[in-house]
Amino acid sequence: MKVLILGAGYATRLYPMTLTQPKSLLPVAGKPMIDYVLDNLAAIPAVDHVYVVTNTKFAGHFQKWADAYRANKAKLDFTIVDDGSTDESNKLGAIGDLHFVLKREKIDDDLIVVAGDNLFSQPLPEFGLFCLEKNAPVLGVYDVRTLDQAKKYGVVATDAAGKITSFIEKPANPASTRVGIALYYYPKAVHPLIDQYIAEGNNPDQPGRLIQWLHTRTPVFTWTVPGLWYDIGSKETLEEASRIFSSKR
Repeated sequence: MKVLILGAGYATRLYPMTLTQPKSLLPVAGKPMIDYVLDNLAAIPAVDHVYVVTNTKFAGHFQKWADAYRANKAKLDFTIVDDGSTDESNKLGAIGDLHFVLKREKIDDDLIVVAGDNLFSQPLPEFGLFCLEKNAPVLGVYDVRTLDQAKKYGVVATDAAGKITSFIEKPANPASTRVGIALYYYPKAVHPLIDQYIAEGNNPDQPGRLIQWLHTRTPVFTWTVPGLWYDIGSKETLEEASRIFSSKR
């Protein structure tokens, strides 16, 4: 099983902090936020290789981080993939990056895809077990507790078996506070559907759009993320996460 960390964005909302440093490498309670992402996914025994897709501007930053992580923590194999983009005008988008890495690296294995700015407070070995058990696409979900918060994400509805029946991206009137987050599992059998999504000219950005399209074509299951989850999109959420994670140490 492979992991793909999405880290090719330019995080303009966090300027000037992200002018010279990718968002995923900004510190949260003293360590890069991407460490929280990988520390918790590395707890999945089946994971044996990590890809980080980034842009030309920050490829060197991520290579330096990966070398240090491998030396000091999990002895995973890393590949830093430069998607060739240089700014907002020519970026590939999250789904475009996913497709780019699948093709360029010739990945023929099950794949966990996660945004590098999604912080988890707990290890996620059960996510890996659930994905292997279902052998079908899986979306991580989280209860954001308020309808105002839910408006920022894709709101999910499921049937009794946990399969997605509805996925509405950033609804004006959310039906619930249960949202999809940037944690996905794509078994290798569904990789051709990712090819199809791109070939049909669908929106290559906002990774939830792939789930919105996919669940009408093949069963997609949900898995509830335990503990705390933060989507770092602003200075305020970065500061809040730093406070919370500092207090948990």
